[in-house]
Amino acid sequence: MQIADPAPVVVGVNGTAAGLAAARLGAREAVIRGKPLRILHVFAWPGRRSSNDPPDYCSARHDAELIVREAENSAARSVPGVRVEGLLVDGDPVRELLRRTRTADLLVLGDDNLASRSRLPLDSLLVQTVAHARCPVVVARGVRPPSGPLMAAVDGSASSLAALRLAAAEACRRQVALEVVHAVPGPGGVPAGRRLLDTAMAACPGLTAARSRVLVGDPAPTLVRASRRARMMIVGPRGTDGGSLFGAVAGELLRRCACPTLFVHGNPAEDGPGTGTVPTAGTLMS
Repeated sequence: MQIADPAPVVVGVNGTAAGLAAARLGAREAVIRGKPLRILHVFAWPGRRSSNDPPDYCSARHDAELIVREAENSAARSVPGVRVEGLLVDGDPVRELLRRTRTADLLVLGDDNLASRSRLPLDSLLVQTVAHARCPVVVARGVRPPSGPLMAAVDGSASSLAALRLAAAEACRRQVALEVVHAVPGPGGVPAGRRLLDTAMAACPGLTAARSRVLVGDPAPTLVRASRRARMMIVGPRGTDGGSLFGAVAGELLRRCACPTLFVHGNPAEDGPGTGTVPTAGTLMS
C-alpha cells in the first residue's frame, strides 16, 4: 500500500530579502514539525506562452529559477538536514498559493514590507493569501533569531480560540513558554478581560502552565508592542464580529508585528458573534 506524502511546510518566495527570511523560517518550522520543506515560486508571464514571445521571456524564466535556487540554498544553510524541494510553477500567484494551502501543514510568507505602507493594501498577495488560506500561515519578520515566549492573542472569537488551541500545541512541541494575552481599551475593561481569558483558557486543554495577562491600551498598537518580546505571535484573523475574513487588529499585526506572526483559520461555518470585551474596530475584508 502506498503511503501518502506528509503534508509539507510550503514557503512562497519572490526574490526579495523577505522571501529569503521566509525560507529560513520555513526550514526551522519544517524541522520542528518533522515535515518536508517545499520552496515555491509562482511564475506569472503576461498572456499565454507562445513562439512569438519576446526574448526576455527566457531571461525572466531563468531569473525565476534562480529565485528558487537561492531560497533553497538559504534554507539548507540555515538549517542543515532539512528536507527541501524547490518548485517553479506557472499560474496566478494568489490562486496557486491558496491551492497549496489545501494540503500544506503550514504556509510561510515574507512580510512584503507592509510596515512601510500607511494602510494595509487589500489587493496585495500577502493580504489575500493570509485572509483566504485553508491552513495556518506564518509571516516571517527579518533576521532576528527566535527568543522569548510564544504569545497568543485572544478576543473571545471562535477564530482566536482555534489560535489558542494551536498555540498550546506549538508550545508543547517546542518546549517553550506560552503567554496568552487579551487587550482592553482602558482599566475599566480589566475585570471583563480577565473573565474572557479565564473562559478561553478553560476551553483549551493543556494550558495549565501558560501565563495569561490583560493588556490595557488600544488593542492593535498594544499587541504590536507586546510582540517585541515574543518569538512568535499567534492569532485568529477574523475578529469578534464573525462577519469578515480579516479583522482590523489582525490587519495591524500583519502590517507591523515585531516577530513572526502565525494566523490560524478556524471553520468559518462555526463562527458566530464573539463575546470579546474588545470589538473589532472595523473590517478589512468581507
